Amino acid sequence: MIIRSLILSTLLLGLATAGPVSAATTPPLNHSPGIVQQDEGADTYAFTIGDVQVTALSDGTVPQDLHKILHGITDEKIDERLAYGYQTNPVELSVNAFLLEIGDKLALVDTGAGQLFGPGLGDKLLKSLQAAGVKPEQITDVLLTHVHSDHMGGLTRDGQMVFPNATVHVGKPDVDFFLDPQNAEQANYDQHYFDQAEKILEPYVKAGKIDAFDKTTEVLPGLTASLHPGHTPGSAFFTLESEGQTLTFTGDIVHAAAVQLPNPSVTIAYDVNPEEARNVRSEAFAEFAEQRDLVAIPHMPFPGVGHLRKKGESYEWVPINYGNREVTTTK
Repeated sequence: MIIRSLILSTLLLGLATAGPVSAATTPPLNHSPGIVQQDEGADTYAFTIGDVQVTALSDGTVPQDLHKILHGITDEKIDERLAYGYQTNPVELSVNAFLLEIGDKLALVDTGAGQLFGPGLGDKLLKSLQAAGVKPEQITDVLLTHVHSDHMGGLTRDGQMVFPNATVHVGKPDVDFFLDPQNAEQANYDQHYFDQAEKILEPYVKAGKIDAFDKTTEVLPGLTASLHPGHTPGSAFFTLESEGQTLTFTGDIVHAAAVQLPNPSVTIAYDVNPEEARNVRSEAFAEFAEQRDLVAIPHMPFPGVGHLRKKGESYEWVPINYGNREVTTTK
């Protein structure tokens, strides 16, 4: 294996009983003192799904004012939910990407924000890749869950392709939507998303490296893309299957876990179609919980991999069980 990192022998058994981020009751609002966020730089966490090595890669975290971006809930209720999870507003949201070794392919699920958020916000993906022992030119495929700044921003740097040998797989509805600036006014959606999409995707479009899919399709061996429009028109899931194990990379079905897990109806300002996004979240949560599916979610706390568990009308996040030892497998 190329990646020098941690390997878990099994992911579907022995989950840690981590504390939930949702609850039937809410404790008093006793906020903890402010915690200074430290710059941890590169961060990786590797494990296996069947014979595929997966590595979570941190692009850093970004602060988000939930009072300004969450819809369908009061500020007071947001603060109650955050207090239960020992958080205060604004919150730090992880920006996670994922590296897959599939045969002779090195595939990257999302690329982080790159330079789009400015100094000190995100832009740690290349350092995390380096820590995993991978150079950008080794990436053969990039799988975009959707065309938003913090998922496709790392595709280019100073106008140049960061992954010059990669094919970019992305939902065709997103390409059609974000590369047509007239859609900004028609959809009443922020123009800067369209400007960024043109700037970031253009070098790959000109190089003929965009593979836009419009239906469920196998983009790589054992890796299937499916469309789930709402957050964006071409939002996609990528489901990896290997030796009886599965892992689904979901894209942005949830941003603020402390709020949206107990109340999946809460939407966010970044949704192109909030009603559809709400429906996708509710259906995905229910299916993942019922099937006990392992999922990778970009804005869950790093490494962003775990299970969803239903509790009444709410959900809990159960992170992947931590492992740190050498594993020898025989086939």
